[in-house]
Amino acid sequence: MAAAPATRVFQFKLVLLGDSAVGKSSLVLRFVRGQFFEYQESTIGAAFLTQTVALNDTTVKFEIWDTAGQERYHSLAPMYYRGAAAAIVVYDITNRDTFARAKNWVKELQRQGNPHIVIALAGNKADLASKRKVEPEEAEAYANESGIFFMETSAKSATNVNELFVEIARKLPKSTPSARPGGSNIVIQPQATMKKNGCCGG
Repeated sequence: MAAAPATRVFQFKLVLLGDSAVGKSSLVLRFVRGQFFEYQESTIGAAFLTQTVALNDTTVKFEIWDTAGQERYHSLAPMYYRGAAAAIVVYDITNRDTFARAKNWVKELQRQGNPHIVIALAGNKADLASKRKVEPEEAEAYANESGIFFMETSAKSATNVNELFVEIARKLPKSTPSARPGGSNIVIQPQATMKKNGCCGG
């Protein structure tokens, strides 16, 4: 009797971008730890967490970089999204300015990020729909135009949080040069910590 093939494991770097206080850290904490805190401290620089998503025959391990949204940290962002396979650009559905800035992040990623990056636009705080300033149809139309995908989420009520990460995991490429026919277990090793590029912070 043949043994069941071992699940293949793929590791991908994922970065969260968006304005301060749109709920990036809350989304990550809900996804990774199943927790939500009403008052979340602002992220300084970036926070790093990992979590896996099991698909049918593969496991996707996300290395998640949750970046600070304050303007003063903007210049650090390329260090975090460089080499990222996926990005979640988050805005707050009750704040139009955060949607405008989310569009800027998408443009920046498409111009300077990995050319094959999978980008998700997340309209967070869906639990505050009665105060919304951005209609889902508008965000959906923008996402379709930009070749990215869109979901409304709520870290507070956990609406669509796991679905968002699972959808990204599905869209990421599952082929790797080291995949040999008959190889039972393929693991993409993480690069040794973060490669620090000493120059050219642009």
